[in-house]
Amino acid sequence: MASITLNHIDKTYDDGYHAIRDVNLDIEDGEFVILVGPSGSGKSTLLRMIVGLEDISDGELLIDGRRVNEAAPKDRNLAMVFQNYALYPHLSVYENIAFPLRLSKGSSLTEEVIDRKVRDAARVLELQDHLERKPGNLSGGQRQRVAMGRAIVREADAFLFDEPLSNLDAKLRGQMRAEISQLQRRLATTSVYVTHDQTEAMTLGDRVAVLKKGVLQQVASPRELYEQPLNLFVAGFIGSPSMNFLPVSVRQQGGQYVLSSPIGDIPVPAEKARKAEGREIVFMGLRPEFFQDAELVEDHKRPNGSEFEATLTHLEWLGHEQYGYIEFEPDPKVAELLSALAKDLDADELRPVVVTTLSAESTARPGVPTRLWVDTTRIHLFDPETGENLTRDAEAGAELTRRTAEARRRQIEAAQAKDAASRA
Repeated sequence: MASITLNHIDKTYDDGYHAIRDVNLDIEDGEFVILVGPSGSGKSTLLRMIVGLEDISDGELLIDGRRVNEAAPKDRNLAMVFQNYALYPHLSVYENIAFPLRLSKGSSLTEEVIDRKVRDAARVLELQDHLERKPGNLSGGQRQRVAMGRAIVREADAFLFDEPLSNLDAKLRGQMRAEISQLQRRLATTSVYVTHDQTEAMTLGDRVAVLKKGVLQQVASPRELYEQPLNLFVAGFIGSPSMNFLPVSVRQQGGQYVLSSPIGDIPVPAEKARKAEGREIVFMGLRPEFFQDAELVEDHKRPNGSEFEATLTHLEWLGHEQYGYIEFEPDPKVAELLSALAKDLDADELRPVVVTTLSAESTARPGVPTRLWVDTTRIHLFDPETGENLTRDAEAGAELTRRTAEARRRQIEAAQAKDAASRA
């Protein structure tokens, strides 16, 4: 195991394209870090720089405190797991897993040692019954486990994953996510994982590093990113359905602060509204789950929010919940800002529509005015020009990430104790 440190890492290609810009990232020994961002954000380039497949233009890369900028990939003791598995079709599962060990056979590894390492990895990955089969006769999930087995037997300092589940169907991706997470906890191996998948990023990582056009935006636990995003880009990229953004202006009415928005006037706590003072327009960020049908809000929650009336354009009923959509007409300036944000998020467009998550019991209907309740204690206000989250609580966010780190340590200890007990 080892820590990985990136100090002011830059990557500029020969044609002048600046792919990675001054990235600083400390990955702790045994930590699981996710690199995520839209297409072209630089996440795969950064991973390839760590493993040594891309040169570093500037900055310093340290593995366990040792500078490795000029070190060849084979000298970094890192194991890479690719999305296409990179298995040898003519070799059995056993020989595919043993392959990296055979390459280093000259370093005194005996057949007995190789056999033990292969069978130990097969046991961990539940591949014991498939060791004599060829990769072409395995399912996608089994092939991915073979690729991981090859990484395990090397006893590498860190695992690097390049979108390893992108070729699997949705059901199998869910299963493999759980297997990778449990395996990483049992082995406590430092892991860096590239994905564009929201669910993988939010469920797998101890921390998630969000990239935009080669620039690191925020590094934090999934929960901190979701609840305390640093800026407009992170808020819009993390979460599915994504955060709603509404242009609002702040005014006082009857002794309270009100946000005037395209879907109605929403009273908000004074401490929130004051963050937007001096700005003509700000973006209000609302997660879909911040909304509820006003008729179904429990009494103890009502003081934390405000009611307003809106007309849903259509509903999507999903069984356990339903999505209600409210369309609005932005002014030209706001439409331009939404278009710029859409490009940053790698989306065709950000439609002027608000998505609300309503209980399955809600009787709201499209085309009929509906009383909605919104939790105003959880809203975010963003500067539309700089993207800064004006209402971010940095201390609360740091506490969320600290708790995640503590939970990781406990999970590793429990997983290793369970593994030791199964061997006894």
